[in-house]
Amino acid sequence: MTNLKEKYTKEIVKKLKEEFNYSSNFQVPRITSVSINVGVGKIKESKDDCALVAKDIALITGQLPRFNKARISVSGFKLREGQIVGYSVTLRNMKMYDFIERFVNVSLPRIRDFRGLSNDSFDQQGNYSIGIREHTIFPEIKYDNVKQPFSMQINFSITARSKEEAKKLLEHLGFPFEKKKDKE
Repeated sequence: MTNLKEKYTKEIVKKLKEEFNYSSNFQVPRITSVSINVGVGKIKESKDDCALVAKDIALITGQLPRFNKARISVSGFKLREGQIVGYSVTLRNMKMYDFIERFVNVSLPRIRDFRGLSNDSFDQQGNYSIGIREHTIFPEIKYDNVKQPFSMQINFSITARSKEEAKKLLEHLGFPFEKKKDKE
């Protein structure tokens, strides 16, 4: 087991049961999966650059990405049916907890001018989404070997009934959220 998985099962479940008065451990919210999505955009014509993107995603996540192809042709975007337009990875179980631990403790502090994660990125079901502008914040990527940095979308699927429950879970897992500002 990873440190984060042990922390969740031994400490966080107890804290959340007390805070929200759950009667069973199965009511406690948990993260079911982490999805990482990357669009290739401008570099979709170059197969070599697309292969580098896939290689970098595999280094970051520890899992080979699935490529997403265009369903229809759109001449205005120079897009042809069957052309690779992005990559995606879904992490579960141990790889998910390893990724979350590295993301929170190592990668987020490497973001320039980081002031915390947005409190507004929760959807109605309590899932959380983060947009990363440069993939070079991950320590697995050597900045000297990067031709062009790419952005990614990271989605955390959470089994919470509300935004408040999901936010509390992420706070206990170590996610640094923005502090509320007093309006003057």
